[in-house]
This record gives sequence, C-alpha cells and structure tokens, in this order.
Amino acid sequence: MSQPLDLAPVGNGIIAGLFDRQGRCSWLCWPRFDGDPVFSALLGGKEPEDGFMECEMVGMARSHQSYRRNTAVLETELEDGKGNRLRITDFAPRFRRYGRNFRPPMLVRRIEPLSGTPLIRLRIRPRAHWGKDKPVRRSGSNHLRYFSDENALRVTTDAPIACLAEEAPFLLDQPVTLLLGSDETVTENADILGQDFLRETETYWLDWTRGLHLPFEWQEEVIRAAITLKLCTFEETGAVVAALTTSIPEAADTERNWDYRYCWLRDALFTVQALNRLGATRTMEEYIRYVTNVVAISPDGELKPCYPLVPSLPMPERIEEALPGFLGMGPVRVGNQAAEQVQNDVYGSVIMAAAQMFFDQRLPRPAGEALFHLLETLGEQAEKRALTPDAGIWEYRGRERIHTFSAAMCWAGMARLAGIAKHLGLPERAERWAKAARELHAEICDKTFRPDLNSFVESFESDGMDAALLLLPEIGFLPATDPRFLGTLDRVGEKLMHKGFLYRYDMADDFGKPETAFLVCSFWYVDALAAAGRLDEARAMFGEILSCRNHLGLLAEDLDPKRNQLWGNFPQTYSHVGLILSAMRLSRSWEHGLWGG
Repeated sequence: MSQPLDLAPVGNGIIAGLFDRQGRCSWLCWPRFDGDPVFSALLGGKEPEDGFMECEMVGMARSHQSYRRNTAVLETELEDGKGNRLRITDFAPRFRRYGRNFRPPMLVRRIEPLSGTPLIRLRIRPRAHWGKDKPVRRSGSNHLRYFSDENALRVTTDAPIACLAEEAPFLLDQPVTLLLGSDETVTENADILGQDFLRETETYWLDWTRGLHLPFEWQEEVIRAAITLKLCTFEETGAVVAALTTSIPEAADTERNWDYRYCWLRDALFTVQALNRLGATRTMEEYIRYVTNVVAISPDGELKPCYPLVPSLPMPERIEEALPGFLGMGPVRVGNQAAEQVQNDVYGSVIMAAAQMFFDQRLPRPAGEALFHLLETLGEQAEKRALTPDAGIWEYRGRERIHTFSAAMCWAGMARLAGIAKHLGLPERAERWAKAARELHAEICDKTFRPDLNSFVESFESDGMDAALLLLPEIGFLPATDPRFLGTLDRVGEKLMHKGFLYRYDMADDFGKPETAFLVCSFWYVDALAAAGRLDEARAMFGEILSCRNHLGLLAEDLDPKRNQLWGNFPQTYSHVGLILSAMRLSRSWEHGLWGG
C-alpha cells in the first residue's frame, strides 16, 4: 500500500536528503540537518513548483526503488513501457580519506541508461529562507551556481549545461553525473570522481554493517534500522536528532506539527543503547562528547530536554508562513518550544547513556572519576527534582504533574551512579547514591502503584495510563515478572490498545486526544509481553508493526491504524530503536536458528 511517507533518506552524518519513489529529492537542509531547506517541496503543499531536484523520464510508466545491500546508497529505476530504462543512483560521500572521515555536505547523483535511449529532463530548483526566495542562478562551463545571501550551492556535472539550465529534454545515451555541494571548484572529471566516491562510500557502509552484532532473525530489518540511526547522527558534535524533518503532522489535518531536527537527550539515550547492543559503540563515544559539552554550559547541571546540534545555540520556536506544509497541512514550525520545558527524566537519561563508558573494555579509554564527578552534578539535580512537577516524557504544553516515569528515570540515574561508584572503588559515594535511590524507589511505589487498579498510574496526581510505564523493567525499576508490573501491563493494553497498536496515553492533551498510535510504544508493549513470558503474542504483534513500514522498510513516528498510514516526522529514530531492540529480544539464538531449533 502506498504511504504518504514513501521516502528514502540519503546522508553521511552531516547532511541528509529525502527522495520519493521516482527519485525526486524533496527535502535537503543545508549545510547541515538543522539548516535552511534548499529542497523544501516536502512542505510545499500538494503540487509545489520549486524546492526539489529530479530526473523526469518522459513517458515514465513504472518505477522501482531499493538501497544497495547494507548501504545508504539509493537506486531508483524508471522505465517508460517502450523498452527504455534508466537507473538513478543517489548517495552522500562518506569514507576515510587522508586519515580522517571525509563526509562533505554533498549529494552525488549518477543517471545511467539500462536499455534503449531514455528521454529525460533534469530539474534543479532550490529555494532559500524557508521557501520565501528563489536563489540567483549563474552558469559556468560545467556547472550551475545558486546564490542566496547566506548560502551558495554548486552543481558540477557532465550533463549538457544548457539542457540542465533550461530544463530541456535530452536523450540519455551515456551516464551523467551531478555533484551538488558547496560552491567550490571541482577540478576532476565528474564521472570519474562520482564513481570513485561511490566505490569508497559503498565500501564504508559494507564495512560498518559487517561489524554489527545481529540477531539471527530479522537481520535485513535490523541492518536498515541501524543505518537509518547512523544517518540521524550529526557527527561533528555527536548529537543524535529525533528525525530529519520538521512539521510532518502526527495525523492528517492536525496542528501537531513539530521540528524534530534536534537532539532530545532521552531519545538519544535509547539510540545509543540500540547501537551499543549491535556493537556500534562509536556513536556512544561521540554522544558522550556532546553531552559533556552540554553539561559544561549548563549552570549547576540543570538540563533542558533537547538541544540544537551545536548545544550553545538558541532554538526558539517560530512559524514559517511561506511553506504551506506537508500535503498543505501547516503550520511549518522551526525550532522547538520543548527546549523551554522542565522534563525531569533527562538527568537519568544522560547518566544511563554514559554508564557503559565505565564498564565496556572495548573502548580505547574507559571513563574514570572525572566523568563520574561530572555525572554526580546531574545526580544531584535528579535527587532534587524527582518528586517535583514536570511536562513529562510526552511534553504536555498545558500542564505539569509529578510523572511516574520522570521520577523513575531520576531513580535510574541515581542507581547507576551507585553502580559506577562501586566499580571505581568509591564506597562512600556508592552508598550515598544507593541510599538515595532506595528511598526514592519506595516513595514512587507508595504514591503511584494503585492496589485498587492493580497497576502503576501515569502520575502522582492522576489515575491515567501512560505507555512509558512499560519501560519500568527496561530501566531496572522492577522485574517484568513482578505482579505489580504484570497488572500494569494488562491495564496499559486495556486502556491504550487500539486496533492492535498502542497509543501514548488515554487523556486529552493541549490538542485533544491523540488520533494516531505512537509506534515506539507498540514496540515497548512487544518487549513487555516477551519479558512477561507471552512470547507468541509478542512475535505476532512485532510482525504487524513490521508490515506497516514503508516500501524501503522505514518508519515514521506515528501510525493511523484505521488506514495503516505512517504519519509524523521521518525517519523517526525512536521507532527504529524500538525495531532493533524488539528484534534482538524476540529472535531465536544463532545456535537454535542454524540448527532448526
């Protein structure tokens, strides 16, 4: 079934473009994930006239799209029904060169005939200032340049410049290459350079995926999810963005439009955990570098829920009027007001993300007392704030409560500090944090477990349900077989399950009741079922979620269960984290799988 979000990301840890089924690039922020979208057609309404790059095949009848195996190299084949076929290969260069990572802000497009002589028309129509302006174009001997007052793009190509400039059709009788990047002279032959970059980039991704520790089952699904998480990591600073887009609504015709091109400390924790379990620990190291910079600029260790790619920069929320929005469903928001909220779970999130740094012997430099003392400042904030109201994990804009999950995450941070201190041979610090954690644990259980409901509830002030309660065993708060959690699991299913998928909560928020299921919550439910011993139910539900991925196996944030349609920002890191962790929990072992067990 066709999805509104049948899109494919192509990136390299600095930039990322989104391509539709016909190979049109409709989203590309420049010169990094949080920049101005030079290709903005994704938010340009139903029929945008500008803001994209495309190769139109005259008379096209069919298309087929796939990634090259185990890479982020995208291939789109077009045919016209008359024996003419072509292939478009899109990628962002990424490999080792001169002893360092080479990942320029560049997209490479190679178009080659497969049969016959396809008639094509190339269009490159960037925009500037969130769709307001059209850049000035200048032609050169083998390039086009696009200027705005802030950015300059150069397209270097061996395609006919006149045809590219005038968008005139021409016969594709030999391959053509387009290099879209910074306004810098390219001295090499475009075809030779493009093929060289392609070989090196493909080799990089094949080497990276070869190092993953995969489950026996669902390997292709996990590999694609892991590559997608990698594409959402901004490697210059170590930030992990929640998604590559802004303002794709959570449901049709709703104002639940947010900008996700920033680093939520909570989301990043789960991304780091998923990649760690796959053996890709470098993301954790880079993220801890990001977090230590965040803490360094935070007075007394007071953290915001989310930060921009460069954490010292502001990210106020505003609405851009020039773009009508995804399928015309505005508003288009830039920045995120969540940065101004109080969300107390962030302290536990950062400590948990850093904890492995102290214990993992694969790391060249395991963490020591310096990082521990830095984390203690966050532990002090967790202890101080655990039983105070906040906006919660779901970022309610109109109310604050003492949320169970936020308090439990504060407990998790303090419990981890106790374990780290013990590991470092600091018995007094270990006992200090263990005692604080025990006292908080008792308080949370006393105030949020309701014997009359046989369940934990979402906050100290309400008996509502919250899907985040499913994470209590995951963070170590109590075993999945504890009768109190089994009761909670049953009540979550009763209150939040709709047509086989889980919603976030059962109460109205600032915009009314949610209309779509939040996909990561369904993965949490799968994990909780499996941990509780209900494995057949868990595997069946996992299969249903996988069937909702788009044509390339990718997920957004939300799902409309009535229409089986994906909604929300894309690709959503949280959703792909959920896929990875559930697959690893549910898969048969390699030993049993190989021998038919």
